[in-house]
Amino acid sequence: MGERHTVQNPFLRYAEEAGWTYLPPQEALRRRGGEASPLLHDVLVAQLQRLNPGVVTSAAKAEEVVERLRRVRPTIEGNLEAWEYLKGLKTVFVEAERREKNVRLLDPEHPEANAFHVTDEFRFAAGSTAIRADVVLLVNGIPVIVVETKAATRPEGIAEAFDQIRRYHEQAPELMAQAQLFALTHLVQFFYGATWNLSRKGLFNWRYEQAGDFETLVKSFVAPRRVLRVLTDYILFPRIDGELTKAVLRPHQVRAVERVLGRARDPKKRRGLIWHTQGSGKTYTMLTVARLLLQAPAFQNPTVLLIVDRNELQQQLFQNLEAVGFGHVNLARSKQDLQDLLRRDTRGLIVSMIHKFDDMPAGLNTRANIFVLVDEAHRTTGGDLGNYLMGALPNATYIGFTGTPIDKTAYGQGTFKTFGTDDERGYLDKYSIRESIEDGTTVPLHYQLAPNDLIADREAMEREFWQAAALEGISDIEELNRVLDRAVTLTNMLKNPARVKKVAAFVADHFQKYVQPMGYKAFLVAVDREACCLYKEALDQFLPKEWSAVVISASHNDPPHLRKYHLSEDEETRLRRAFRKPGENPQIFIVTEKLLTGYDAPILYCMYLDKPMRDHVLLQAIARVNRPYESAGNQRKTAGLILDFVGVFENLERALAFDSQDVEGVITGLEVLQNRFKELIAQARREYLPLETGDTPDRSYAVAVDWTFFCVLGGECLAKLLQRG
Repeated sequence: MGERHTVQNPFLRYAEEAGWTYLPPQEALRRRGGEASPLLHDVLVAQLQRLNPGVVTSAAKAEEVVERLRRVRPTIEGNLEAWEYLKGLKTVFVEAERREKNVRLLDPEHPEANAFHVTDEFRFAAGSTAIRADVVLLVNGIPVIVVETKAATRPEGIAEAFDQIRRYHEQAPELMAQAQLFALTHLVQFFYGATWNLSRKGLFNWRYEQAGDFETLVKSFVAPRRVLRVLTDYILFPRIDGELTKAVLRPHQVRAVERVLGRARDPKKRRGLIWHTQGSGKTYTMLTVARLLLQAPAFQNPTVLLIVDRNELQQQLFQNLEAVGFGHVNLARSKQDLQDLLRRDTRGLIVSMIHKFDDMPAGLNTRANIFVLVDEAHRTTGGDLGNYLMGALPNATYIGFTGTPIDKTAYGQGTFKTFGTDDERGYLDKYSIRESIEDGTTVPLHYQLAPNDLIADREAMEREFWQAAALEGISDIEELNRVLDRAVTLTNMLKNPARVKKVAAFVADHFQKYVQPMGYKAFLVAVDREACCLYKEALDQFLPKEWSAVVISASHNDPPHLRKYHLSEDEETRLRRAFRKPGENPQIFIVTEKLLTGYDAPILYCMYLDKPMRDHVLLQAIARVNRPYESAGNQRKTAGLILDFVGVFENLERALAFDSQDVEGVITGLEVLQNRFKELIAQARREYLPLETGDTPDRSYAVAVDWTFFCVLGGECLAKLLQRG
């Protein structure tokens, strides 16, 4: 049997059993009013009136809303507008009250008040081309999930289904402007993602997140209450470097959000720590927590204080939080400004940096419904600043977020005790490096040491880096820079012109041979800002100038050779955006501090590391290359590569001073992989070469042919059995 019998029909049956009403294709077409309409017209008109008494007071008023929804732009911007309708953020004018009031298209609190329909063979044609989606799920007449099914016998079925979803965005954007999610399945596998996010990084494996057979996978994915929560609470539309993007929270993120909300409701517990490894969406989790705390009536119009570091505050994501569903945001621009906001008992969202709490008076605001969300908690609240923060807000609830585990130093243990005291294991929720790799949220990292003559001087590294007590448990790259500023001998050696030129020549050769041919890009991480400029000039001798760009912080006192590489905010945004795109320059970013935290570019594959780092700073930096990526030609990034010119990975346990179980599998030496490859070759030799048992070449050949025929015939028989169901 084919796709319809073994996959599509069971999907429909399980959806019905989960609470959806099946509509045959012709019935759905009739209620849509033709192939050009994506909406079940009569259902939506009726539900608008039912869900909005006193607001949508007639069928004619409901028709106005339907027409507005139907006319959203067939782009991601239109998809955002459709989502705003689902969220209840759009308004209609109520004549009786002579004012605008919000209109609801969904009732997430009462699933039974909504109409859930599922249909198949959904033909849509708004222009000259037509598409036919396998399965479409509609809530209150609005198509919210598009599903593509493939036969289990098609080994590339998921890739083919993903290509179809991409084609639907091109050929039927009016339909996809309404849909918020998509799913792909061929029985054995079940993937999902957010519409208008068609990168490989945005495709997630539901089987990894919800164990069970096909029935369990379908029913858990389409459970009406879950679908309503995802649509209204767990979809985000952030603008990154000026471009609108879209994300859907994954189960580990949803779990963390729910646990934080539960902790916020617990009057006996006031601390919690969320450890979600680098690249697993920690920032979106934190922003969703903040939004839901502000929206929930149970928290009685609270204050949510979002504490981020300077690099994050410079990101457009934090500068434009209104685009992620927040209303007015109070940005504390000075210590006095922050004190005034808290003293005036400001409600809503306040964004600040931790240093603005310096010398903050105790007991500034004693209200209990204040929630402090601290990003990069492993470094933000150490020492006096953390004491000032907690003294100023003694009854607040404090939730720390981190992308790195607890380090073994006293500093690390002390910092995490701030947030982990209310939980036996120290964490309110944990999503480890190993879990993220298994789920496909991140890819494994491999490292390779540079040739011995290019490695930094080992004696200088030992004396001025490894033995520097100030570097133990270091978690702030600015603090690292201050220590390295004192390592004069080491930094001068790293910046020696002859060495810089040799390293640049090696990088240029390696990039052209191994990175560029795969369509990927690279970072060159230099020891300081001056070294970045030196590397740019050296690289320009071996590569076209437009291939590389320097991204460094600017200072008013910089000498001319540094000022030469200062970028305006607009120019830096343009370069960051271009770097993310295949085929566009620059292809190599030369950095030392900027972009090593918070910058997300899945196309980044290789990091040329020429800056001594360790512990949290190192883990954060190398995580830039752990994002999944798939090219337009379906080439998939399976790992990230660190090419080490300073020798920090010569002793992995020294470089990453964490519990081994927490960083297990985070990074592996290429020589380990090479040895494993040799083992596999030897195993294959033992298993397959004995087939050559003939005592003459023709007899050996005959044995090999017979074995090949047996394998092919066995494969064909298996395929036929699968086709028969």
